[in-house]
Amino acid sequence: MTATKDQFFKPAKMSAQAKSEQTNSVVRDILDAEVIAREKKTEKLRALRLQQTADAPAPVKKAATKTKRAVKTS
Repeated sequence: MTATKDQFFKPAKMSAQAKSEQTNSVVRDILDAEVIAREKKTEKLRALRLQQTADAPAPVKKAATKTKRAVKTS
C-alpha cells in the first residue's frame, strides 16, 4: 500500500454551498426514512383496527321497554 497525502493531511475545506447541499441531502434522507416508517406503522394499525372490528360480534340492541308514569292523585 502506498501512502498518499490524503491519509496524512486534512482534505481541503468544503465550500458553503457544498456543505449546505450535503446537509440538505442528509436531512432529506432522514425525513424520507421517517415518512416510510410512519406509513408502515399507519398501515399496520389500520389492518389491526379492521381485523378487530371484523372479529367483534355485532352489538345486540335491547328491546325498548315502556316506562311507567307516575299517576298523580289529588
